[in-house]
Amino acid sequence: MVITYLGFAIGAMNTLFLYTYILEPRYYGLVTFILATGAILMPLMAFGVHNTLIRFYSAQSEQEKDGFLTLMLVSPLLTIIPLAGVTWIFYDGIGNFISKENPIVKNYLWYIFLVGLALAYFEVYYSWSKAQLKSVFGNFMKEVFARMGVSLLLGLLYFQSITLDVFFKALVGLYLFRTVLMQLYAYSVHKRKLDFKFPKDTKNILTYSFLIILGGSAAVLLLEIDKFMINQLTALENVAFYGVGVYIATVIIVPSRAMHQITYPLTAELLNSSNFFELELLYKRSSLTLFIAAGLLFLLIILNLEELYKLLPEAYWGGFAVVFLIGLAKVFDSLLGNINSILYNSKYYKTILLLGLLLALTTILLNLWLIPILGIEGAALATCIAIFLFNIIKMVFVKLKFGFLPFGKGTFKIFATLVVLGFLFWPLSFPFHPVFNITLKSVMLFLMYVGILYRFDISEDVSGLISRLLQRKTPR
Repeated sequence: MVITYLGFAIGAMNTLFLYTYILEPRYYGLVTFILATGAILMPLMAFGVHNTLIRFYSAQSEQEKDGFLTLMLVSPLLTIIPLAGVTWIFYDGIGNFISKENPIVKNYLWYIFLVGLALAYFEVYYSWSKAQLKSVFGNFMKEVFARMGVSLLLGLLYFQSITLDVFFKALVGLYLFRTVLMQLYAYSVHKRKLDFKFPKDTKNILTYSFLIILGGSAAVLLLEIDKFMINQLTALENVAFYGVGVYIATVIIVPSRAMHQITYPLTAELLNSSNFFELELLYKRSSLTLFIAAGLLFLLIILNLEELYKLLPEAYWGGFAVVFLIGLAKVFDSLLGNINSILYNSKYYKTILLLGLLLALTTILLNLWLIPILGIEGAALATCIAIFLFNIIKMVFVKLKFGFLPFGKGTFKIFATLVVLGFLFWPLSFPFHPVFNITLKSVMLFLMYVGILYRFDISEDVSGLISRLLQRKTPR
């Protein structure tokens, strides 16, 4: 959790300050486009192996594990080699398609391919180490290493130690180097020899991988397709403006990422034992706790957004609607607690994967409709609508199949508290420097919010935590 927050802090420094002050908006937009498009390609190029390896590794006998791991290493080539061939043969056609509005993008087509390749095999080797219950190093490489490397490259660019062209090449090299380091670590944790005698259930393994490609691609499309399509439909610098707004809103989902590390195995255990009573309790408790955290972060961001933008170059001002819409979607994500763990560990995972793919296609259509009309606000609205639709479908699906919803009395109390505090603090402003204003308003809001939670005992988990911090007994 510490590594995740550290990585996010470094990423915030890069996104909000180093990129915005060192790179011109169009080049920052180009960086965002390359990384976002590479992320879109990642599930396809990984062939779903990063999930399949975790799912099936423990089920293999010692005699089969070499063959299984070999299968996991070569399976991504089933998509990587054809994609490389298509890119080589149709380079001009693909380049013309992605550079229709921004000709500069065409020169970076192979950069996108290499970033996607690096991301894919990084996830494979990260899963390799996680299968051995060794995740800390991989988490550091994923959350911190690349962002620290970007900070270094931006510093070198600022002091003119490298040119812009070298910066882009080094950026791709950074992701490839990270993959090599992850590979070396994975082999050091659990070295296996190549064995092309694949497991008996290879057909089931590859079928699962294919389904995971659909699910993983749908999830990434929901997150990244907006940046790709902004490049297709508007000026490249808009990708940068949009990316800044999205990153600010992404703060809201950080507590959820941390909690899912805990709730995922708990959910799997409860499902395997058919303990639906405890599963419902976990569903509601995770929903309430994450709603409390996400709601507070949403208020802190929205109420301080004007001051925050004053710290950025003027060209980046005006992304309030983007932050609000994406932030709202992230809050709804958090409100559903461990719903993804329930669905993907249940026998209904195939249905949800296909629904996710349909929602991803809906996102694309919404972007095609709304971006030409509303610009980056249209992209944010399209993403918000798609996420709300997908989450509502998932929530109804769980209700129909398992018979419970994530909401309780505490949910509505938190919602009322957020609304009241939002109206109370919205007009509040101080005639000081933006940093001091943000700090002062945030401390006041935080103390009042926590005080309400504790006074009315809205959440047992939160009240218990506050009581322990105050060295008092949890109120009954």
